[in-house]
Amino acid sequence: MGSDCPNVVLVVTDQQRYDSLACYGFDGGHTPNLDHLAGQGAVFDAAYCTSPLCTPSRASMFTGKQVAEHGVEKLYDTLPESEALFTERLRDAGYRTGLFGKLHVSGRADEATRRHPRDGFDVYEWCNEASLDMQSPLHAYDAWLAEKDPEFRERLRGEGRGVLHHPRSVHMSHWIADRALAFIDETAGRQPFFAYLGFFDPHNPFDDYPEEFAEQVGELPPVRPVPDRVPDGLRREMESKTVAAHVAGGDLDAARVGYHASIALLDAEIGQVLDRLDELGLAEDTLVIVTSDHGEMLGDRGLMTKGAFFYEPCVRVPLLLRQPGVVPDGVRVADPVALTDVAATVLRAAGLDTGYLEDVLDLRLLATGETAPHAFVTSSYRNGGVAVGQPTTYFDPPLLATMIRAGRYKLVRYHDPVAPDGQLFDLEADPEEKHDRWEDPSLAHIRADLMAVLLDWQVRQHWCAGPRGGERLPQHTMA
Repeated sequence: MGSDCPNVVLVVTDQQRYDSLACYGFDGGHTPNLDHLAGQGAVFDAAYCTSPLCTPSRASMFTGKQVAEHGVEKLYDTLPESEALFTERLRDAGYRTGLFGKLHVSGRADEATRRHPRDGFDVYEWCNEASLDMQSPLHAYDAWLAEKDPEFRERLRGEGRGVLHHPRSVHMSHWIADRALAFIDETAGRQPFFAYLGFFDPHNPFDDYPEEFAEQVGELPPVRPVPDRVPDGLRREMESKTVAAHVAGGDLDAARVGYHASIALLDAEIGQVLDRLDELGLAEDTLVIVTSDHGEMLGDRGLMTKGAFFYEPCVRVPLLLRQPGVVPDGVRVADPVALTDVAATVLRAAGLDTGYLEDVLDLRLLATGETAPHAFVTSSYRNGGVAVGQPTTYFDPPLLATMIRAGRYKLVRYHDPVAPDGQLFDLEADPEEKHDRWEDPSLAHIRADLMAVLLDWQVRQHWCAGPRGGERLPQHTMA
């Protein structure tokens, strides 16, 4: 491996909507470190998750493949052992690789009992959520708390999510940054490194943030109203994703403050890592990527969390990239990109081949205009979430939906065999998605064209996935 291979720091937050940072036009938060980072590199204004659900989205990000290709469709699915995370290729190429925090490329019950055999991490300090699966020997945050604050550890073990306002000194987000800093200190100068920081924040519940960070949250924008037209597929999800079901006491204002207070904490912890890169003289030789697995509705359209809805706050995520000398300062990229592009970008930065991946871009080259953009990007929901009140039962009949974004238009298709329906938005004329144009005759041709493109794409994805049992060709015995 050549000496010009950069270090890589990949930061993935959980459930962070794109419009939660000042660099995306949000005025009510406090994210000076991330906004400063944005000014030192590229901001991607239309970055979309490959699925509006944690497990399939993260599996796509770490394999570089679409949902149909890697096979993780639902919340509790397991990534097949034949699938490798891109970190395996980095490690094989000479990088020292470290994981700190949430991975979630398989369901949490599976990850609490074993590592994926091809996760590719030299250092594996895993924790999907602070108070879940604390008895697991893989729960590194629990082990850290045992030394740092045994009393707080016992409270978490006993009360779980009932423990509110975790002090910053023992907060999971602080633990992630602390362990990443130690990894960088140990590795700097010895070999190139890949440090992955998998934060749980700002995922619900929205009341575990250190109380002092609420003071950094300013005035929040109005909540977007419930739409006049609601497809049946979306209506099914709305029944289980209400404010009453997901916000303690139904206090949406408090939940929104807590959400942005958690992001302010994230900013402070990520800032510590960025500062350390500067102190060690590594910033010029390090590719930094900050993104999230999907967004959060946070009361908009009457919805909470994520699921089979494809409004911008749910499927569009922040995506910041800095690599001095490669990507100029202050670049903004309007072209739609996908989280699968993260894998391609990291691998190509390390000088590694990505020919085995389909329809992925090196985001650095897109930022500098050296490669053509995607013709379209997609996001898939394949009955991934659970029905209301039944934490291990999926929707029956299944809830299936797909989104396609091409140019100014975004189409959503709910694949109901009896009553298929959808949504169509002109994001250039209507960036807040106030007007669903699905039934607008003047856009019937746009709807038809996008449906045709979506059909071809879905067939291609299943072809790329290959046969589930592999193949065995007969011997050629004929002359």
